[in-house]
Amino acid sequence: MVSIGIDVSKGKSTVCFLKPYGEVLHKPFEVQHTEKELKALVEMINTLSEEARVVMESTGAYHYPVLACLKEQGIFVSVINPLVMSKYANMAIRKGKTDKLDTIKIANFGLDHCFRLVDYTPSTDVYDELKVLNRQYLSYISMRIRAKQTLTNLLDRTMPGIKTQLLNRSDVPDRDKLCDFVKEYWHFDNITCMSEAEFITNYNNWAKKQGYQASTEKAKKIYALALEGIPTLPSSTPSTKMLVLEAVKALHMIDTTLALILAQMRDLAKSLKEYDTVMAMPGVGEILGPRLIAEIGDIGRFYSSSALVAYAGLDAPPFQSGNYIAANRNISKRGSASLRRTGYEVMRFLKIAKPIKDNAVYLYMIKKENEGKPRKVAKIAALNKFLRIYYARVKEVYSLV
Repeated sequence: MVSIGIDVSKGKSTVCFLKPYGEVLHKPFEVQHTEKELKALVEMINTLSEEARVVMESTGAYHYPVLACLKEQGIFVSVINPLVMSKYANMAIRKGKTDKLDTIKIANFGLDHCFRLVDYTPSTDVYDELKVLNRQYLSYISMRIRAKQTLTNLLDRTMPGIKTQLLNRSDVPDRDKLCDFVKEYWHFDNITCMSEAEFITNYNNWAKKQGYQASTEKAKKIYALALEGIPTLPSSTPSTKMLVLEAVKALHMIDTTLALILAQMRDLAKSLKEYDTVMAMPGVGEILGPRLIAEIGDIGRFYSSSALVAYAGLDAPPFQSGNYIAANRNISKRGSASLRRTGYEVMRFLKIAKPIKDNAVYLYMIKKENEGKPRKVAKIAALNKFLRIYYARVKEVYSLV
């Protein structure tokens, strides 16, 4: 057997061909991620007279070009978790790190674990696309939080306290009442320059025009707040208006992008057989359903429900030494943080919905809380149960096909 270690980096990889007992067949050399050089690598592998197994680390998106090229030619490729590879590399007493040393270590890993290597199996295109969309969704959510903080900081200096009066926000991007209000008035001076009666008329006309409910009482509260508030950024300077309106514009653009991503995810998820089954589960809605499917992916990847729980990092590995057996163990968190996050949101909405009738997950969560468990611990325990039920139901869908 020949173990081919590939240390992947951005735009290039370092490759080493290694045989048992440390015999180097080809010294470490660089391969650019171009069609010409990757084809040359494939030809080198195909000319080998012995069985060849390629081993590489999962390195975000950088390893995909090499992986795709090798799998197209039917070459055995095992993609290793970076944490596993890191622990293996750190076993050496004398440490050093270069691309050449790393590729030799990866090739050695392939020889030492030749019987445990698993050939990479590409997942369905729909699942891959869903996962990419969900990761971008999470990235835009982070951007939205920062944009919201920027707008809030500016409003605290131009319209302090206005958020307490305009809290309601729809999930439709064009229906953010706070942003629409700020776009219209942007500073308390634009409100106090009018009389109360004028502002009430102006506010109600604006609300009707934007499709919101007109309210004289709400207008009176906002006017009183404007009279009592102390803005610390003057409305007379052009930069104040520019900064506030640009913050609103940035938040609106992010919300629009999030809505487009979610719409695309729904369309893709509807094409999968498990969509209706997943959407019927309490706590899973139009937003969390596609995201949950995206993070779990093809259920056929998991040999059991315990494997799915471990993939989420919710498993609690046993700890025993001599006569001591640990009873209180924490979850490993060695798994998909995105899946844990999405699952936790499902548990939050499940707790809000309170589907008491015939819902084992909700009843289990309440049981754990009644036992004195903290709410977060109870939700994580319920998520463990939820994933096991998810596995069973989706497996059943495909077994009936």
